[in-house]
Amino acid sequence: MTGAVLENLSGKKLAILIGILLICQVICFLIGGLIAPTPTSAESMLATKCFDSGNNSNKWFYSRGKGNCREIDLDMRNISDDHTLANQLVFVFQIPLPRDMKILDYSRWQQNLMGVLQFDMEYQTDMEMANRVILTLDSRLGYRNKGDPDDGWKLYAASIEKRILDCSIENKVAQYHCSIIPLFELGSLHHDYYLLNVRLPVDDETRLNQGLGHVADLWLVIINQNGGFTKVWVSLKTVFFPFIVIVLVWFWKRVHQLSRRPALLEYMLLYLGCALTVLNIPLEFLTLVFDMPFMLLLDDIRQGLFYASLLSFWLVFAGEHMMIQDSNRETLRVYWKHLSAVAIGCFSLFVFDMCERGIQLTNPFYSIWVSDVGTNLALTFIILAGISAGVYFMFLCYMIWKVFCNISTKRTVLPSMSSARRLHYEGIIYRFKFLMLATLLCAALTVIGFILGQASEGRWKWGDDMELEFTSAFFTGVYGMWNIYIFAMIVLYAPSHKQWPAEADSRGSVNEEIEFSRLATDPSEISSLTTFARKSAMD
Repeated sequence: MTGAVLENLSGKKLAILIGILLICQVICFLIGGLIAPTPTSAESMLATKCFDSGNNSNKWFYSRGKGNCREIDLDMRNISDDHTLANQLVFVFQIPLPRDMKILDYSRWQQNLMGVLQFDMEYQTDMEMANRVILTLDSRLGYRNKGDPDDGWKLYAASIEKRILDCSIENKVAQYHCSIIPLFELGSLHHDYYLLNVRLPVDDETRLNQGLGHVADLWLVIINQNGGFTKVWVSLKTVFFPFIVIVLVWFWKRVHQLSRRPALLEYMLLYLGCALTVLNIPLEFLTLVFDMPFMLLLDDIRQGLFYASLLSFWLVFAGEHMMIQDSNRETLRVYWKHLSAVAIGCFSLFVFDMCERGIQLTNPFYSIWVSDVGTNLALTFIILAGISAGVYFMFLCYMIWKVFCNISTKRTVLPSMSSARRLHYEGIIYRFKFLMLATLLCAALTVIGFILGQASEGRWKWGDDMELEFTSAFFTGVYGMWNIYIFAMIVLYAPSHKQWPAEADSRGSVNEEIEFSRLATDPSEISSLTTFARKSAMD
């Protein structure tokens, strides 16, 4: 059997290849750290309070341009006491905000948009607020583009949603401290301007918004992806995509030139390369032309497929190098327990994502975090996902440690070989150990990125005030690491055209040494080395 490139590549060429890959990895970190802005930005804006004399919920209210907003200049406590006035109050948010006296517009490079509400609640002795209030929000989201008239707002989505507002107060001469409320999430930013009208209807009979207290002001926090980061991210995808496709085609062509069937590890490399190719496709370019509100969901699905392939590959990669003789090693049946756990985890991620972003395709105001049950379920899922990722990494560390132990055991055959051949196989072992350590580092950064990504996405929804700073260098570095690592694995585990010459002796060392050379390609067939080592020791 022809060995792998990892086994037969000269030390000089291998050093050059590793040097080039390391330089590419450093460049990926530098691009994120020096060129790309922060991945996301958040901006707070105060609502303009407009008076709707006709209580017409189908009418758009806006404040800029030829605005039709008649701002309310009354004491908010009076409005809270008068239900008629409260029902005629409209909180208006016209986004994006102007800056430096210039009217700004959204760019399609910014990809997505999420809105979170914050309430300023005044404490009044005559109307104390309940610690927990079930809010009813009547929200309408509209849009218009450049060239449209100031009143040319078109309906994007409208919904009456329930939200839970938790408030507390320490000093009863100050304002309440209230939790944030997730309001909407858009999977694309296809339009230039957006308008949000929010009403807090009050009704004694249906007990709408009872116990709310005095609303002093309403704030909207807008979170969107930075267009500059998107450009850098898509540029990396555009560069990596053809390289992975080319090396994948080259790899599979070499495999099919052999007289044997492809090994399990080679199949796994093919699947992993295909999953990375799907992840690398720069679909973001299409959002510059077409409105694709499903892009967030599609990106999550692509990311999930890649995670499933990568985690499965690492299990098989470590397992195939355990060097245990097993006639069923050519199939995935021996790994069914490990791979089933990965499949269940990834499927759970998919179901969780569909429960929120899938529904948001038809109703962007929907959120799984709006109820106690949904919030607890989502938090439990995120915590379990983080724990599962940590357990997986520990199990992978254990498997790699077992591989190192087995390698140390098999090295007992080396003293019986000639000097040149012993140096050759020791070089193979050192190369393989280096690759295993690189695998462990890649797994660690992947798990850290997954856990931090889950925490970053959820913190605006569960109302945690923790500060999470994700630098662009980490995102671009980890993404570049995936591509560089998989590129290296495909190249180094491709069948080599070179063959290390055999050296025969009366003990039949030709066959055994050929078996040893399969350490880097098909370690399942090497277990007979133990027998050979025992014979050598007895002789």
